[in-house]
Amino acid sequence: MPTTHRRAMAFDYGTRQIGVAVGQTLTGSAEPLTNLRARDGVPDWDQVGKLIREWEPNVLVVGLPLNMDGSASDMSERAARFARRLNGRFQLPVETVDERLSTFEAKQHLKSQGRTPSSYRDDPVDSLAAALLLQTWLSSQSKETP
Repeated sequence: MPTTHRRAMAFDYGTRQIGVAVGQTLTGSAEPLTNLRARDGVPDWDQVGKLIREWEPNVLVVGLPLNMDGSASDMSERAARFARRLNGRFQLPVETVDERLSTFEAKQHLKSQGRTPSSYRDDPVDSLAAALLLQTWLSSQSKETP
């Protein structure tokens, strides 16, 4: 049962930071929102809840960092666990998307704009990576809906 217009919130999972982006199926666009600090992959769940209440997404999207051959990695298992916890805590549908190379692509995007940070710790790319993986998910939605 496809929903015509959905707001989505995407998460680029990491052990120290989790990038967050928002987008919608109406325009098929996504934009970086924020980077959340994480402690060994665990975010401040109150912050996550605040973002969800503020943006009111219909679906949450989590990137799975698969190995280049498509197999699961330790990080993809952790991201899948994070996705299950999002679903359990917020009772929203959670979908996953293959996010191989999204962080690399985000760094390349920043370089093409002349914004090469000396340290990605000072200028994180996680929210941009979340927007890129959300863009991938949004593109797949437009192909699935008539």
